[in-house]
Amino acid sequence: MPDCLPFLSPFQPSRKGFCSLQTTYDSAHGFSRKEIVIMPVIQIDTPINAPQQRCFYLALSVDLHTLSTHQTQERIVAGVRQGILQLGDTVTFRARHFGVWQTLTSKVTGLENPVYFCDEMQQGPFKRMRHEHYFEKQNNVTLMRDLFEFESPLGWLGKAVDILLLKRYLKHFLEERCRVLKQYAESEDWRKVLPVKTKNPEE
Repeated sequence: MPDCLPFLSPFQPSRKGFCSLQTTYDSAHGFSRKEIVIMPVIQIDTPINAPQQRCFYLALSVDLHTLSTHQTQERIVAGVRQGILQLGDTVTFRARHFGVWQTLTSKVTGLENPVYFCDEMQQGPFKRMRHEHYFEKQNNVTLMRDLFEFESPLGWLGKAVDILLLKRYLKHFLEERCRVLKQYAESEDWRKVLPVKTKNPEE
């Protein structure tokens, strides 16, 4: 499947880069121009011995998100503050990265229960940021795939920073979040963060 195609199947194949068509308005010349932007991609595959639906809800849980990011002292300062995120929801986090407090607002821009959802940065420290989540049922195991695409706001210097520093840091950050999600999904701890009214979390 070409890298630039949108989500077409329950499970997205591996890919090294993400390309998107961006439209920019040129005020000096009075016209819009389009350019293809390539962003670094972090891919993390996590096998989880738990139902697909449970894993999907846990990944959308803002309560679990804050628990899994305690190392950066992350907290919610605006938007949805508890429960399960829905399509169109926004949430603003404040966290400490590289010793600096930063704020990021993310929005759920795509969702297909229980196989896929996508959240994208609306405001924050990146030039662009997009995080896709895929869930594939394989017998009694759920394979969760995270595809995290980002671009620094520093031009050519930012691209070097992306490769040399940010990618390694963000990969470790995401791996820890996946580790905590897996721990909650495979134990009875999931009951502590998923609402009682959540539909069929054990299926």
